Amino acid sequence: MRIIVWLAVNALALGVAVWLFDGITLTGDSDTDKVVQLVIVGAIFGAINMIVRPIVNLLSLPLIILTLGLMLIVVNALMLLLTSKIAESTDLGFHVDGFWTAVWGSIVISIASMVLNAVFPSPSRR
Repeated sequence: MRIIVWLAVNALALGVAVWLFDGITLTGDSDTDKVVQLVIVGAIFGAINMIVRPIVNLLSLPLIILTLGLMLIVVNALMLLLTSKIAESTDLGFHVDGFWTAVWGSIVISIASMVLNAVFPSPSRR
């Protein structure tokens, strides 16, 4: 059950970013295709955040401390760009146009994820 909530939260957060920004696009033939693509991209984004992000955070720890945590926004944007590159290489139709779009998109995804996690907490947090 926890994986389903995790996938849904990632997919919905990415969907909010796609909806808000013209630079973050999701191409698909039908709404069903777009939902499936969002779920797959959400899984990729979650896997990147579980595997790659802790390593990048550790390596950039001095910059995170020096910028009082603002470097975490850059790290989140880089994770979104990496998700975009992986999705493009697998023809999923998810694309992020540039670094600044990724920065704003990562901020929106973080806020949307916090709200969705508050509304739909995972079973282990109850």
